[in-house]
Amino acid sequence: MASITRDTHQPPKSPYWIACFSGVGSDGRVRRLKRSTKTTDAKLARKMADEWEALEKLAGEKRLTESHCRKVIAEMYERTIGEPLHFRTAREFLTEWVESKKNETELRAYLKYHQIVHDFLAHVGIKADRLLREITPADIRSWRDALKRKGLSAPTVNHAIKIVRMPFKAAHDAGYIDINPNTKNTVRPLRDEARNVSKDVFAPEQIRTLIKAAPNEDWKGAILCGYYTGLRLRDIADLEWSAVDLGARTITVMTRKTRKDVTVPIHRQFGLWLLKQTRGIGKAPVFPTLAGKAGSGKSGLSMQFKRIMDKAGIRGRLLRDATGAGRSQSSLSFHSLRHSFNAALANAGVGVELRQELTGHLSAEMNKLYTHPDVETLRGAIDMLPGLRP
Repeated sequence: MASITRDTHQPPKSPYWIACFSGVGSDGRVRRLKRSTKTTDAKLARKMADEWEALEKLAGEKRLTESHCRKVIAEMYERTIGEPLHFRTAREFLTEWVESKKNETELRAYLKYHQIVHDFLAHVGIKADRLLREITPADIRSWRDALKRKGLSAPTVNHAIKIVRMPFKAAHDAGYIDINPNTKNTVRPLRDEARNVSKDVFAPEQIRTLIKAAPNEDWKGAILCGYYTGLRLRDIADLEWSAVDLGARTITVMTRKTRKDVTVPIHRQFGLWLLKQTRGIGKAPVFPTLAGKAGSGKSGLSMQFKRIMDKAGIRGRLLRDATGAGRSQSSLSFHSLRHSFNAALANAGVGVELRQELTGHLSAEMNKLYTHPDVETLRGAIDMLPGLRP
């Protein structure tokens, strides 16, 4: 039976109670063990002695499990420190992290986090139900390589790795794990062969063809908006009437990517389209059939625009061929309207600083990637861009 005793040295070498309990030695024989409880509280010391003996009994019967040990240690820690000691499994912590994002992010972002985290947990198998600290950089790299083998593009895989990096950083910052297994140095991103390949721009005649092929009025307006404002697809799809000032002929939005406020003058041709629409109040969407739709996926906005391009007979150069679950990448996409906007301004003689302000680019280096010199001289700035014939 467990008991406690004091240090018999005179004077005592330690003020703490010593737990005395029976245990099984390495030779399999039962012997009396002693261990300092590191406490001067007799009641607490007796509790610890009983728990240690119970663990020793389980060990002797070959029934001791990791969960038994974690439970006893956590209870001891909480009694001593006054705060709970958390032994979180990978599944528990990552699932908890995902659920915390439900009220912190938009629904689309939450669903993306949920899908990616659960895909990772499925990949690590039984390690998902082991301690979070048992996840290693090799597990993350193995998942990254598995996604690549499925045929997913490098940007898609790298984005998934970036999302999973967030909960591991949070766990490391909170002290739940000593080593973060998913840092930029331990898990390198995949090289994107198409990243630095020159993208193409739409010619004015192609813009007219795209508008003609558009399935509805919202897509016609979105194409005009992309060409005459340089806004990204998601920013256009979620554009609200509160951002449109027809009196001042400006659109002011905080871009989703950079979180930077951008004010763009409304070109007269896009302005005419806006005037023909039924103006909504406040947060009413300018493009109601596009608002709230996902950008990616088989039925996403990007694929809808690709179908418009196909109908218009417009195809870009193939930059990345589709393999497995991945999809091909063309040198022309809705984002090319943004390149076209910037290139047209450059060809019209608009300086890089003004173009950078209009597009919301954070650096001149980024803006350079969007400059496509053209032999055709455009008429300069927003109001001087060439009009499109009806």
